[in-house]
Amino acid sequence: MKVTLATHGGQAAAIQRRLPPDVLDSDDLPEDAAAELARLVAAALAQDAEGPSGPGRARDAMSYTITVEDGGRSTVLTRSDTTMSPAFAALLDWLEQRLP
Repeated sequence: MKVTLATHGGQAAAIQRRLPPDVLDSDDLPEDAAAELARLVAAALAQDAEGPSGPGRARDAMSYTITVEDGGRSTVLTRSDTTMSPAFAALLDWLEQRLP
């Protein structure tokens, strides 16, 4: 499974727009970390089906796009600081701790 994280918006929007997204491949992770990533992705996908949580807009809010490529399928999750579910937030936090 390959997971890509792109961030947009906030006060540094002009700088971030030029940066490539960060990519994490579960094949490069230890077995327990790959299993944890799969669990977090599954939880985020399940809560994403319920729709966004929280109010829709906030000034200078960051938005996050997590793309999951697995088994020939690609799924895109997009949330902002104000609309992310707890499962999306957990996945985002996990990714931000492990991405370069």
